[in-house]
Amino acid sequence: MTEQPYQNQGQNAYQQGYDPQWQQAYDDQYAQQYTQQWQGQTWETQVQPPVSYQQPQQQQQPQPQPQAQPYDYPPQQQQQAQAQAQQPQPQPYVPAPEEARHAGAAEAAPAYGPATLGGNTRVTDAQRARMEGRSPIIEPGMQPAALTALLGLLLSGAAAVGSYALLVPLVALQAVTAAGWFRLNGMWPARQGIALAFLGALAADAALLAAGRSHGPAAILGTLGVWVLLSLVLQLRSHADPDERMYGLMATVASAALAIVAAGYLAAAADAVTVGAASVAVAVLARALPLPTPASVVVALLAAAGAGIAVGGMTDLGTKGAVLGAAAAVCALIGHRVASYDYPSRFVHFTAGVALPLSAAAPVVWVLGR
Repeated sequence: MTEQPYQNQGQNAYQQGYDPQWQQAYDDQYAQQYTQQWQGQTWETQVQPPVSYQQPQQQQQPQPQPQAQPYDYPPQQQQQAQAQAQQPQPQPYVPAPEEARHAGAAEAAPAYGPATLGGNTRVTDAQRARMEGRSPIIEPGMQPAALTALLGLLLSGAAAVGSYALLVPLVALQAVTAAGWFRLNGMWPARQGIALAFLGALAADAALLAAGRSHGPAAILGTLGVWVLLSLVLQLRSHADPDERMYGLMATVASAALAIVAAGYLAAAADAVTVGAASVAVAVLARALPLPTPASVVVALLAAAGAGIAVGGMTDLGTKGAVLGAAAAVCALIGHRVASYDYPSRFVHFTAGVALPLSAAAPVVWVLGR
């Protein structure tokens, strides 16, 4: 009973790669140790089945031949290790970051709908920018500001010449306003909506030229009411989804309103247009300077007030031009901010970014210039 363990361990040692010449020295040195350690039943890994320690008196059932284990593990620990090794270890599936990002983008993307008066729905650049961790606010920059200043100076100089001379840069401003607003809202192409808004602006200009500056509010508000009703009728004939039709209606009405309100330059006094348009040109250029946003806003307002005083001194407004210039600059900066929102494209910067500052300042120029 005491010779069996070390013989078995010698066999295991030989199986593990030990040199046979060392076995005699190995047996002589550790035979006594193994005789004292293993007192009781032992097992053979080659012939005999494993012994059940729960019921030693019963006859053992034949079991599958186990694999040979190192000699320093007891039988019970060997059975536990085999049982644990046979149990499956499921691992949770964790998607890769790229998969998760594409999956989130696919779930967030709406389906394309049929064409309407305002265009097709899609994932806006602002939504994509937020998903990618980028800011949706990007200012137009110096080049669109230079175009705004050029258009403002043309309005300022043409107003001093006469109404029909003012009509040329005003029509250009209204066309760019109509196109830029639709693109700013992510709706492109929207040729019917742009054409409808631009036709409303031309109708307002014609009404003002026919009725005169004294009837300016009636001409502008009357044209705006007619065009809102016309936009409603055209949207009711669309076969798109209700949500898409409502979105197209709002974009069409807002674009037409901005283009028609820009006709306020025709209804305002010539001196007021000269001072207001020049102040907007200076304010937008100052806003585009590479300064922090709060500092550039303050600089733009001060520059517009100074331009109002300077240009007002050339007209009958005098120092009152400072108030008109500062008020027009506030509206222009609001329009500039709107053109910077929704992560606009280069096309937006050169349409809405150019036109919105001047279009937003038109009502203030008309009200304060009376």
